[in-house]
Order: sequence, then structure tokens, then C-alpha cells
Amino acid sequence: VAVKREAAKVNGEPVLKRARDVTVVLGAQWGDEGKGKVVDLLAMDADIVCRCQGGNNAGHTVVVDSVEYDFHLLPSGVLNKKALSFIGNGVVIHLPGLFDEAEKNLQKGKGTRRSNRPGVFNFHQAVDGIQEQQRQQQGGKNLGTTKKGIGPAYSSKAARNGLRICDLVSDFPVFEEKFRVLAEHFLTMYPTLNLDVEGELAQLKSYVVRLRPLVTDGVYFMHQALTGPSKKILVEGANAALLDIDFGTYPFVTSSNCTVGGVCTGLGVPPCHVGRVYGVVKAYTTRVGVGAFPTEQDNVTGELLQSRGREVGVTTGRKRRCGWLDLILVRYAHMVNGFSAIALTKLDILDTLEEIKVGIMYKVDGEVLPSFPANMDVLTRVKVDYKTLPGWCCSTEGVRSMEDLPPQARDYVHFIEDFLQVPGRARGSSQPEYHRYSTLKGLQRVYQLSF
Repeated sequence: VAVKREAAKVNGEPVLKRARDVTVVLGAQWGDEGKGKVVDLLAMDADIVCRCQGGNNAGHTVVVDSVEYDFHLLPSGVLNKKALSFIGNGVVIHLPGLFDEAEKNLQKGKGTRRSNRPGVFNFHQAVDGIQEQQRQQQGGKNLGTTKKGIGPAYSSKAARNGLRICDLVSDFPVFEEKFRVLAEHFLTMYPTLNLDVEGELAQLKSYVVRLRPLVTDGVYFMHQALTGPSKKILVEGANAALLDIDFGTYPFVTSSNCTVGGVCTGLGVPPCHVGRVYGVVKAYTTRVGVGAFPTEQDNVTGELLQSRGREVGVTTGRKRRCGWLDLILVRYAHMVNGFSAIALTKLDILDTLEEIKVGIMYKVDGEVLPSFPANMDVLTRVKVDYKTLPGWCCSTEGVRSMEDLPPQARDYVHFIEDFLQVPGRARGSSQPEYHRYSTLKGLQRVYQLSF
């Protein structure tokens, strides 16, 4: 389908504002909301597309011209050849994974540009697996991590014995010495750890020549982008608000700040340069791994959402747990992030349901909770009050504008807007083959229409 590429606008102004502001796309639930598709659409107008946190525990799928691209470390905006892709200091990078991902996508016809800082090493991934095993043995319950080494890598960063990309490309003998000390540190903590120090050092050394031209000083780069010639800058958040290390459902969270503050610390961007913040919300709720899930439907409804929504993790291959849309949770994400608008995705997955429930209130022991609880023991005891809305029982997969949605579907969208007091509309189809076309229309009036 031919798509006319033109700058998306909000009330006559470009969605991606010119210099001195960055536009941010963040997940508003537990991840897997469809951020990659939204970023890919906005990236058509971007000059720079950035990742600011997380690692290859993230997973975004984008389909363009019937070709499927899976991204874990690279920004989804890399599909725009005119945009510079930038991986900020807040991201932890597993170099073998980065180069493997780049090669696979290059074979499909797309390339990448530039990257920056901290390192995930093979022993971080091995330690991640051991830690999960220990949690299972000691407490009978693990955290459900991706075992990609993200937590141990961020732990090294916080312990100030981690290694950064600038260390690798600056002076390899010095890097090698620090690497051996770090490896010995983990061996002391985990004697059963099976390490091939010499092999990994040889592998890392082989990357130096390829890596050096791709590395730059991130703070200076972003400063120049924000204060120099006019550029449109897009930031792609990984994971989601309820997986944030500070504000998420701790301890069942990731190890980075997935909320808007992570943009500043993960890219060196001053807060005054954060412009519009778009929250991506799935029309129902999903979660991968363990942890409290108040609106989960461990029944036929949950199975229907899982199968119709093709809810399988890009990174882990695990089936996602599914449930009704939880607006208490999304409202909490809005409190933290201050969304300018929401992008509602996968509305068509609800097409066959006669009734649709939306979580609107939490109660514990009959008492209404005024806000989303910080204590996970409390969250596991929550009883949810639902608003039941009529379904539309017809296909919305071919819908290309809000006005063409069935009245019941429009009412569903309006109910979400009114509850959250955040403007936004539904992105039609979950079928990615034509998401560029089906979502492009709405960007002319993003406060009223969808991504």
C-alpha cells in the first residue's frame, strides 16, 4: 500500500518538534504495548532516533513491506535510513548481541549508524541465570528475568566496577586488566560460574576496529543536536512504566528507569528539553513472567486475548499473561510520566467479545485504595472493581479513522480518555503488515486520533 510521507501534526504543529525538544515514546503498562510500531511511524520524520535505557532484554517487532524486523538493542527507528540511530549511556550493551542484530537486519535491507557506552559481558548473563536459580531454590519463586545479564550489568555500574564502551575502544590493555578484575569478582561471588575469560577478551578485541567509528561522546553529541542546527529528535523507551526500577511493581521489574526521567539520565538531556511524551497503551493488559497482575484472566477470556493478540514475547518466546485493561495502573503511569497523549493499540483484538471489562478501582479488605500500591504484598490482595462496556462484535481490522469505528468501540476509547484525562484514540489493527497505513491518518490530529 502506497503511503504518502508527510510530517505528522498536532493542532497544526509538527509532532516531532524542531530543535530544543525531544519527543518521547514510552510504554504505559508492563511492556509489549506496541511501542516499536509507534516509533517506526514517528521516525519517518525524525533526524535522530535514540535508545536511553535497558538492553537486549527489550524486544520490538516492526513489519515493513512484508519483512519482519526484530529489535532488541537497536532503536526501531533504524528503519529510517535518513535518521541517525543513537544508543545512549543509559543502555547496557551486549556487543555480540548488538553486532548479530545489526547483521541480521542488514541482510533484510536496513542498516544502523552510531552507538555509545556500558557493557554487558557473557559472565553477566551467566550470573543472571545463577541468580534466578538461587532465588528459586531459596524462596521458591524467581523474578522471571530474561537472563540477558541486564541486572548484573547495572549492578556492576552501581558498584562502580563496571566497564564502558569508551574503556574498550580507548586502551585495550587497560581494559583487559579491568575485565580480569571484574571477572574474578564474579567468580569469588559465584564459584560455580563457568567463565572463558581468554575467549571473551579475544572476541571483544575483535570488535574494537569495527566499533571505534561508531562511538562518540554522548553528552556532547546530544548537546549539539539540541542546540545546533534544527533537528527532530525521537526517544524510544524500552520496557515500560510498571517495570521501572523505582516506580514499577518492585521487585518484579527491570533494572533501569523506563519512565520519562530515564530520558534525561540515559542520554544526558536536560529536563527542559523534554517535549511531548506519548504513552503507548494496549487495549487490554499483558505481562510476561511472574508478579502481581490484578486484572489477569486465567480463563477462556485470557486464552482468547493471548491467541488473537499473538501474545508471545519477542525476546523470550514466552506466552504473555493476559487480562482486562487496568486503568488504575495506566493512570499511575500517567502520574509518573505526564503523558501528552496516549496511543491505544490492538483494539481489534477485542472485536469478538460481547462484553468488555475495564478495571477502574482497587479494594483491599473492602476498603478503596486511593492510588496504585507501592507494596507488592498489598497488590496481590487487591480486588478489582470493573466497568462493563458493550462489545461491538464486528471486525475493526480494516478501519482507518476514528469516525469509522463502531459506536461501541468509540465509546470504549472515550471512556479511557475520560478516565485518564489524557487525549488519544485507538490504533486500528494489530496486523503489522499494514500498520504504516492504518496508523498514519491519525497523526494529523494526534490529540484526537491514533498513532
